[in-house]
Amino acid sequence: MTEHDDTRFASGPRPAPVDAPMLSRAAWMRILPFLAYVGFIFAGDMLERLGYAPDGLRWLYPAKVAVVALLLAVFWRHYAELRHASLSPKGALVAVATGALVLVLWINLDAGWMIVGSPEGYDPRADGRIDWLLAAVRIAGAALVVPVMEELFWRSFLMRWIASPDFQSVDPSQLGLKSFVITSVLFGFEHNLWLAGIVAGLAYGWLYQRQRTLWSPIAAHAVTNGMLGMWVVATGNWSFW
Repeated sequence: MTEHDDTRFASGPRPAPVDAPMLSRAAWMRILPFLAYVGFIFAGDMLERLGYAPDGLRWLYPAKVAVVALLLAVFWRHYAELRHASLSPKGALVAVATGALVLVLWINLDAGWMIVGSPEGYDPRADGRIDWLLAAVRIAGAALVVPVMEELFWRSFLMRWIASPDFQSVDPSQLGLKSFVITSVLFGFEHNLWLAGIVAGLAYGWLYQRQRTLWSPIAAHAVTNGMLGMWVVATGNWSFW
C-alpha cells in the first residue's frame, strides 16, 4: 500500500460475521511477534527475581530479537500493508523529522512522575568496558526489528481493530479519536517512560493516519530507536535502554 493507494478501503470497513472469532488469523499474525517480545521481557524479570544477575541475562535480548525476526519472516507474505515499501521524498522527510523530534522529547520527559518502576536499562558493559557486539545487536534490534513488530501490532492491528474487528478493511485516514487515544495511551504504558511513550504513540499514530502507509511510522520509530541507541552508548545513560 502506498501513500495514495486507497483501493483496498474503497467500500469502508466491513462488518464482521455474527459467528466470526474476536481475533482472526490475520490478527494473530500481528499479535504473536509482539507477544514473543513481551514474553522475553517477562522471562527476564522472573529470572532476576529468582536471583539471576542482570549481567548474566544480557543474552536474552539477542534471543528476543532473533525470535521476533523469525516470526516476522514467517508471516511476512501475509502483511499486505508492508508489500510496497514506498514513501514519497516529502513523506520520508516528515517521518525522519518526526522520529528525531520524538527522540528529543523522549530523553527530556524523564522527571520522576513520568516514570513507572525503576528501570535499570540494558548495560552492555563487561568489566567496565562496552561489549560492542552486544551494543551493536541492541541498536540493530531496536532500529530494524522492533519498529516493524510494534507498528504492526499497535498501529496496523490494534488501532484499526478498535474501529472494526475486520481491521484490514479500515482505511488509516478514517480512524477516529477513540482508536487514536486508546492506542497511544496503551503504547505509552508499555514503556517505563510512560509520558514519553504516549507522546511517541501520538506521533506515530498521526503519521499512520496522515500518510496512510505503515512504513511512515516504522521509519519514524526506527529513527527514534536508532538515534536513542547511539545517544545511550555515547552518554552512558543505560537506563534509557
